[in-house]
Amino acid sequence: MDIKICGLSTPETVNAALDGGASHIGFIFFTKSPRNVSAETAGALRQAARGRAQAVVVTVNADDDALDDIVSAVEPDVLQLHGSETPERVSAVKARYGLPVMKALSISTADDLVRAQSFAGIADRLLFDAKPPKGAELPGGNGITFDWSLLATLDGSLPYMLSGGLNASNVGDALARVHPSGLDISSGVESAPGIKDVALIKAFFAAIRSAQQRAA
Repeated sequence: MDIKICGLSTPETVNAALDGGASHIGFIFFTKSPRNVSAETAGALRQAARGRAQAVVVTVNADDDALDDIVSAVEPDVLQLHGSETPERVSAVKARYGLPVMKALSISTADDLVRAQSFAGIADRLLFDAKPPKGAELPGGNGITFDWSLLATLDGSLPYMLSGGLNASNVGDALARVHPSGLDISSGVESAPGIKDVALIKAFFAAIRSAQQRAA
């Protein structure tokens, strides 16, 4: 199972994610986010992941000019689109950069999962996050969960990462109820908004290992 630690911004927390066994490390490019980093910072931080994990850049409705700059500076392995991008936009981004694209979708009700089908065969992977509270400025990283039982109705052929409010305390329950191909966490390993905590990152990986041992 893949594990992505997202919203990283320091060498210490990047190393903690990699040492814990992260398959992906994520960098946020959204100015309203407390996790926002510059392309130069992400480009330097991602070097530690080469040969160890995939570097993911997360954007929100970014245009081609912005993506050109980010891709040039960071040389990511995966592009994550976390805005209102359409299947057509996902296809265009894949064609422009020749990189895998993960499309994030906000989930609150079963109707929200219907939209996921429109990305089948287009996005390389989906990421299901909790729908932001009314008035929230961030499309993700709000530290809230959604009803995981909704995923029982999902077409099993759609590969997805589970996100939204995960932490060391609830990830065991999540894995007992659903079987995603990956997990994505950001605020659940922070001591304050945008401040990743090495101890919380370690605790998250320990909780996953414990859950996997119970299921074995």
